[in-house]
Amino acid sequence: MAFTYPDARRADIGDSYHGVVVPDPYRWAEDPEDPETRQFVRAQNELTIPYLESLPEVGKLHRRIAELWDTPRSGAPRRRGDVMVWAHNDGLANQPTFLISRDGSEPEVLLDPNTFSDDGTVAVTAWSLSDDGSQMAYTRSEAGSDQQTGLVLDTATGEHLEDRLEELRFTGLSWWGNGFFYSRFPGLQSGTVGLFKDCSLYYHRLGTTQGEDELIFANPDRPELLYGGVVSEDKQLLVLMEYEGTSRENGLLFRRLDDTSEEFTRVAEIGVASFQFLAHYDGSLLVETNEDAPNGRIVAIPLESLDERNEIVPEGDTAIEIAGAAAGQVVVVALDEGSHRVRLHALDGSAGSEIHLPEPGTVAELTGRLTDPVIHIGFQSFLYPPTVIRWEEGETSFFAESPPPLDPGHFVVERLHAESTDGARVGMFLVRHKDQATPAPTELYGYGGFNINLTPMYSPARLAWLESGGVVVSANLRGGSEHGEEWHRQGMLGNKQQVFDDFIACAEHLIDSGITTTSQLGIRGGSNGGLLVTSVMLQRPDLLGAVVSQVPVTDMYRYQHFSAGRFWTVEYGDAVEDPEAFRWLSRYSPLHNIRPGVEYPPLLVLTAETDDRVVPMHAHKFIAELQHAAGGTSRSPILERVETRAGHGLGKPTSKLIDEAADIFGFLLHHLS
Repeated sequence: MAFTYPDARRADIGDSYHGVVVPDPYRWAEDPEDPETRQFVRAQNELTIPYLESLPEVGKLHRRIAELWDTPRSGAPRRRGDVMVWAHNDGLANQPTFLISRDGSEPEVLLDPNTFSDDGTVAVTAWSLSDDGSQMAYTRSEAGSDQQTGLVLDTATGEHLEDRLEELRFTGLSWWGNGFFYSRFPGLQSGTVGLFKDCSLYYHRLGTTQGEDELIFANPDRPELLYGGVVSEDKQLLVLMEYEGTSRENGLLFRRLDDTSEEFTRVAEIGVASFQFLAHYDGSLLVETNEDAPNGRIVAIPLESLDERNEIVPEGDTAIEIAGAAAGQVVVVALDEGSHRVRLHALDGSAGSEIHLPEPGTVAELTGRLTDPVIHIGFQSFLYPPTVIRWEEGETSFFAESPPPLDPGHFVVERLHAESTDGARVGMFLVRHKDQATPAPTELYGYGGFNINLTPMYSPARLAWLESGGVVVSANLRGGSEHGEEWHRQGMLGNKQQVFDDFIACAEHLIDSGITTTSQLGIRGGSNGGLLVTSVMLQRPDLLGAVVSQVPVTDMYRYQHFSAGRFWTVEYGDAVEDPEAFRWLSRYSPLHNIRPGVEYPPLLVLTAETDDRVVPMHAHKFIAELQHAAGGTSRSPILERVETRAGHGLGKPTSKLIDEAADIFGFLLHHLS
């Protein structure tokens, strides 16, 4: 069938970058409130949604995904005093419910976010219990926005207090006394895609208005920096984490809580290394750092001698992913060929035991306190739903266990490696039914950036894909943290092309190995992964049978002007400020590398109206330019699906997740079979 696309006006506008004039004909799409943008969105949905609804694969997968999704799932609990709280979903609820148990009593419902809205699009995004468990502070967001509102709940009565906090994004909540510390952006405008700045740390005392909150720390000389405060478990220190954008090379400061006049003392400068505070113990800060250790190590930094680094856990052959201080020990979660392993170490540095996980998989949560004998681990894998493991005094049991809806014995999980352009071995997981013949329709998934790894994660949609004869492949590309900081650096800034080369090498390996063919290979990625798959599509359209790009970054010249975009310059570079960055961004920026007359593979781009992290202008401009380059018509679809009342993915309700997954995998199955 032929696809005819709606006309989109091309304006005569552009920018000059270091002497190079770059047209930007769809600049109007940057304003989500512009009537022209709204009409563009309507026209795209009027083309895309009926097409997806017409595919028989979508309806079939929708029913099966909903069946497989209907599995009870629990999060790792947090305990304060005799109160324990955790999130739980019976199966198909749009949002998880928060349950409470007092001194081991039968759990009761403490908070049900499904009552916040009729469509399930208001979600809890962060939460914290007071020291005695009598209150629960939490933030919630609407329609997937990163903007948050802070509220406080009485855990005995289930009633909300009058306290209400606004101007929040990415905030944590750390209790001290009769209140808590939190991060705030003063003057933050609701509903805007503009930049936000002046992140500051405040203290809120219960029973007072936000206008009475005490400003604890601000840095007017560096308004672009981000700050978060953590109170040590012993309530002696307030530790301040300082970040420049998404870089993990953070600053670290502290002050004593018993002296409110004391200034913050700096432990580490920003831009040197990662310094993640774990605990205050025996007069020292316990910190996980990659300073002089790209794979990470645990050190004790004496408060009276801040230049010292007394090593507790030395750097190992595998990268530390998560670290904590719980049950009187240091807990280290390290990566081993893309999966997690959990090891305990005594506070004096002597090696302890390993907490064995059910199979190669992911530690999604780790909860516990230094003075609490219990550790809870939220675990999942490709075939096992989220499960909570309880560890106490060397014994493990299940706090909450979700049986797999499909027999794991019917499937095979393999570890493969491809050789990239520079000779590096790039690992990937392959999941298939044990009786699946090859070549077969294959979903190759990647991310490759921001020090984020891809470990085995549970997905009911992927299970339905496997049942339908598909193969799942998840690639561990440069730019992630799978092999420590060096692996990350090899895929950032001017090295970004290496990420795309890694992904292409994985695709070629799958084809050469007979696992799939070019016509059966689909690639998928979201956010930075959306940038990945659109770039690879433009560079190697001959290699692919279909492409799904979710909430992608595509305009690499102007991304930093919108919402959270300015935080990414440490990862991508800034085309405006840096001529060298302009050159390397020009080589792969998806919006600026579309070639007229090229027959690209079937493409589905997904975005959301209220995404205020990767704003939807990226998807709009990219699709408009592709449809224009195709001459307004094409044999293969070039489609955009725009979700309403949803954002970048945060808190998306189950109903929308199932609808989206059915559209994605139905589109892939239709075009790859």
